[in-house]
Amino acid sequence: MRRGIAGKLGIGWTVHGDGSTPAPGEPVAPDERLSWPRTIGLGAQHVVAMFGATFVFPVLMGLDPNLAIMVSGVATILFLLIVQGKVPSYLGSSASFVGAVAIIRAGGGDSSTVTGAILVCALVLSVLGLVIHFVGARVVHRLLPPAVSGAVVMLIGFNLAPVVAETYWPQDQWVALATLVVVLAASLLLPGLWSRIAVFLGLVFGYALSWLLDLGLGPITAPDADGQVGTHPRVDLSAVGDAAWFGLPTLHAPSFDAAAIVVVLPAVIALIAENTGHIKAVEEMTGRNLDGSLGRAVFADGFASTLSSAVGGPATTTYAENIGVMAATRVYSTAAYWVAAAVAIVFGLCPKFGAVIAATPGGVLGGITVVLYGMIALLGAKIWVENRVDFGDPVNLLPLAAGLVIGIGDVSLDVTPEFSISGISLGTLVVLLGYHVLQRLVPQRSG
Repeated sequence: MRRGIAGKLGIGWTVHGDGSTPAPGEPVAPDERLSWPRTIGLGAQHVVAMFGATFVFPVLMGLDPNLAIMVSGVATILFLLIVQGKVPSYLGSSASFVGAVAIIRAGGGDSSTVTGAILVCALVLSVLGLVIHFVGARVVHRLLPPAVSGAVVMLIGFNLAPVVAETYWPQDQWVALATLVVVLAASLLLPGLWSRIAVFLGLVFGYALSWLLDLGLGPITAPDADGQVGTHPRVDLSAVGDAAWFGLPTLHAPSFDAAAIVVVLPAVIALIAENTGHIKAVEEMTGRNLDGSLGRAVFADGFASTLSSAVGGPATTTYAENIGVMAATRVYSTAAYWVAAAVAIVFGLCPKFGAVIAATPGGVLGGITVVLYGMIALLGAKIWVENRVDFGDPVNLLPLAAGLVIGIGDVSLDVTPEFSISGISLGTLVVLLGYHVLQRLVPQRSG
């Protein structure tokens, strides 16, 4: 009986072989594990892989990075339980909301408004996960064909370009450039896992460089995060000494604003596209058909994001970085993800660690975001290429072209004096509605 319950929860692992390193070319299945010392080592690799992006994105959104790290561990555990251990994956902070959050904050919204909008979006994602589970994966392909989902992911990424140019890069352009170079070099020149944590390595390098420049050259005169020019140290660690070694992260309740919710909702499309892509990647690696798990995965992501945003955290999503670790090691054991989740929860309960993260210099974030935001955008192009979207077909070309320009250029449509829709949300509507309307008008064409 216990074994049956454990199996349904995805925690009834069998030891692979003798528990040592698997034979060359032989994978370790999701319901298997190596010896616990080796499993803990693999879990540590997953922590390193998810670490950089999981706390960078909350910092960019003005949310508590400590809370983000902690809820990523909780979210991963919930995800593994809901998918019954069939889909090995880590749920880290989602990048899909960064652009929308920048818009909300520019309009005067605070963290409570931000997390309220994310919570509504997460609830919608949960409902769609249930629909996909009971209706089947075909509903995703029908509503969000590759032409549409690729365009939405692309405009979400490119919409962030002004944030880099106007907020982060000017704070310290030379540190930003040096950090960018290190990220690119690490991605291309380092082997294995090291190349997959290039963002983390770039962040550590930029942080250290900023500290050394403060020691050698003194404070910098440059804009701060609010755009106010002044003389200040690149690295301000004053809050670190006051922070406790152990304690709960800062929690806050969400509030709800219709305009903010509309801005955030297009991220649902990006999250469904991400989850679908990651399910397919794991499917190819493990050799198992996971179509039946797509609905559970989407629901789990939405449910975890709902809980996270309800206490003041960011939305979550399955992480490509950790899928890359699996591809490199051929160890797909979910036991390693349980270890990673536990470690993340422990990190999240250390406020001093969060204070160090919150002190990340703006110039460092400038160098990292150039790469991260561009990568988000080009994931959309990847969807197009992999699915051979035909841009010779006006049904694909015209609504996508219009939506991209609207989203990237942050075009605004004033519906009433109090309510407007712009940028990501308006671009998404043009892409989604334009594509499906043209498909019905010209039914012989296909996307």
